Amino acid sequence: MDQLSLTNPVFASYAIAASLMILKGVAMSWLTVIRMMGENGGFRNPEDLKKTMVNPRPNDNQIAPNERVERIRRIQLNDLENLPYFLVAGLLYVTTAPPPILAQFLFYGYVVTRLLHFVAYFTAQIHDIRAALWTPGSLIIIFMAGSTFVSAVG
Repeated sequence: MDQLSLTNPVFASYAIAASLMILKGVAMSWLTVIRMMGENGGFRNPEDLKKTMVNPRPNDNQIAPNERVERIRRIQLNDLENLPYFLVAGLLYVTTAPPPILAQFLFYGYVVTRLLHFVAYFTAQIHDIRAALWTPGSLIIIFMAGSTFVSAVG
């Protein structure tokens, strides 16, 4: 069986989890724009203060930091710091032909921890809660990368 085929249940599980994480990452850009429009601020560039149909009454406050917009940007940055490692480690892990149930536990466990981490970050939970939700996902990545390394060396 070709390991990188949707007929392989491990790869299919990875494809589902990876697709969900990619969609979540892309959604953060849209959420940033929605929040900026709702706040009428949080813009980053001086040219954003030019009068346009979308911004008919620009003002200097629009490029001032806006905490509600910046929170979304921090969540997106956190995704950009974590999702690529999952995408690569998960794909490499598929090539080790792990038991499907273990792979599903790891892939879907990662998705759940990232979604819960998003909720905690979005609702301004304390660092301890965010860290408790981030840690399992990080350990999943480490496990998959370590397993792949051991398989490749051995």
